[in-house]
This record gives sequence, C-alpha cells and structure tokens, in this order.
Amino acid sequence: MAAVTDYVDASAEEAREKRTQRLHQRLNSAAGMLGVFGLGFIIPLIKLAMGDSPKQNLSELWQKLFVPLIGIGIFVASWAYMAPQVKTSLGAIPGPVQVMEQAGNLYQDHLNERQRQAAFYERQDKRNAKLIAAGKEDRVKYRSYTGAPTFFDQIFTSLVTVALGFFVGVVIAIPLGIMSGLSPTVNGALNPLIQIFKPVSPLAWLPIVTMVVSAVYMNPYDWLPKSLLISAITVTLCSLWPTLINTALGVSSIDKDLLNVGRVLQLPTSRTITKLVLPSSLPLIFTGMRLSLGVGWMVLIAAEMLAQNPGLGKFVWDEFQNGSSSSLAKIMVAVLTIGIIGFLLDRLIYALQVAFTYSDKR
Repeated sequence: MAAVTDYVDASAEEAREKRTQRLHQRLNSAAGMLGVFGLGFIIPLIKLAMGDSPKQNLSELWQKLFVPLIGIGIFVASWAYMAPQVKTSLGAIPGPVQVMEQAGNLYQDHLNERQRQAAFYERQDKRNAKLIAAGKEDRVKYRSYTGAPTFFDQIFTSLVTVALGFFVGVVIAIPLGIMSGLSPTVNGALNPLIQIFKPVSPLAWLPIVTMVVSAVYMNPYDWLPKSLLISAITVTLCSLWPTLINTALGVSSIDKDLLNVGRVLQLPTSRTITKLVLPSSLPLIFTGMRLSLGVGWMVLIAAEMLAQNPGLGKFVWDEFQNGSSSSLAKIMVAVLTIGIIGFLLDRLIYALQVAFTYSDKR
C-alpha cells in the first residue's frame, strides 16, 4: 500500500514539474514581445507570485520596473520644483499638475465637440425627414459637420500624414538600397546624391514642395488636402535616407557564398532577392526603418507648423500664437504626446523586426 502511495505522489510531483516547465516556456516566449513594449517587468512579477527564484526575480524587477520609475519620479519632482521659478510673458512654466489639468480639458473638449457633431447630424436628419414627409425631396440637403478639429483629431491627422510619408519613403528607399547594395555601379551613382540631400533640413524642402504641389495638384481631393500632401512629401524627402543607407549596407554585407549559391543554382534575380538577399538583410532594413520613422515624426511637426496641416504641429503653433494663460500647459501636453507617440511608433517597428527576424536584441 505504501508503495502505491509513493508511486501516486511521484506521479503527481512529475505532473506538477511538467506543468511548471510548460509555464516557464510560455513565459520565456512572451518575455521577448513584452520587453519590446517596455513591459518586461511583468514576467518577474509572475515568477515571484509562483515563488520561483525570489532573489533573481527581485533583482530583475528592480532593473526593469523600479529603476525606470525612480528616474521618472526624479524628473517629475524636478519639473514640479523648478517650473514655477521660470517666469515668461505668459506666466510661470506650468508644472505636472497644470499639464494634467489641461490634458483633461482637451479630452473634455473632444467629448463636447463629438456631442455637438452628433447633435448637428441629428438636427439635419430630422429636418430632412420633415421635408421628405411634406413631399419636398428637392430641398433635402446633406452637409458635413465643419467644427474645429479637436486635439485627438489632430493626433489622428498627424499619424495619417507620417504614415503616408513613411510608406512612400520605404517604397522608394528599399528597392534603391537593394540595387545599391548589389551593384557597385548603382552605389557609385547614388552615393553622391545621398550625401548631398541627406543633411537638408525640412525647412529648406518645404518651400520647394509647397510650390511644386501647388502647381501640380490644383484640384485637391477631399480625402487628401493639399496641406497634408505637402507635409507627407516633406516627411518622405527627409526620412527615406536612413532606410536607403541601411538597406544598402545590409545587402552589401551579405555572405558572398550565399550569392554564389544562387548563381550556381541559376536562380532568377527576383528569387535571389526574395530568398537570399531580403532574409539576410532584414535586421538592418528594419533598423533603417526605425530611424526613418523617428526622423519622419520629428520632421512632421515642423512641416505641419509651416504648411498649416491640421495636426499636432499646427496645434502647437496655434497655441503659441494664442498666448492665453493655458497655452503653455497645452503646448507641454502636445510635447509629451509627441514623445509618447514617437516611442510607441518605434516599438511598433521593433515588434515587427522581432517577429520577422527572430532577433533577441533589446
């Protein structure tokens, strides 16, 4: 009887160990993606709850959670202490509390504007229904709501603009980078142009782009306003270079034996690129894309200020011109929003890099 009991206990212990091993495997596989988005501290928290290696997980939790929180806390405390001591023509620099208040006000303004929009369409529908009931269908009209864009509408506009400019830049840069990396002749032709145009500021490109778009795009579509197109082209011109350079570097550094294998197998150029060149150079291509997106996001704000594209750049400029007592706090809300969105965009591209290249780098 004792032998049977020992066997059952051993089987139960073995089953628990297998479950624990499977759980650890799942946690380890999830750790990479959580780390990409700055959530790597979740794994040691779970392991601590399981009672697994408390000392090791506490040390990891300290580095991944408490150290960043301490850094943020020191920054916020320094900001709150020093901000009231700096006086401007609009008053003292707002501290964290005032900025949070204005963030809440901007959100409430957004909700109020959506309510006004819904009320406008409701009144329009009722009016048109009455006209139809009275047999006056010829007087029925449908108008779009023309209220001022809210802060969240401007965030969306900026995201659409940078996405368009970044996409066009990537579509141009990757093929040129592949050709430049495979052909010394193409590289020799493109390299001087890259070195000349890469340092050009968006403020220099913007007048040229504005004049060209105004001359060519004379009948703009409603879904693609002229100001948005100008900002997107400026983003493209300033952001394509990191992707182009990194793609060319990645392609040129491919192991020559791989290309020789392709020649021996007589692979067509298209299959050589898709099966050999792209898989080997993807890490550097994604690195270039991350740099390009960061540059594009920075360029966009300046472009929107001057092109008057109704995005975050125009919001900052309008608040600066407004000069009200809350303008500084609203500008700081925009600055923090720009930084957070830039971080999330970088993490998004990095997540794609991890997914497609199986890279474990941080």
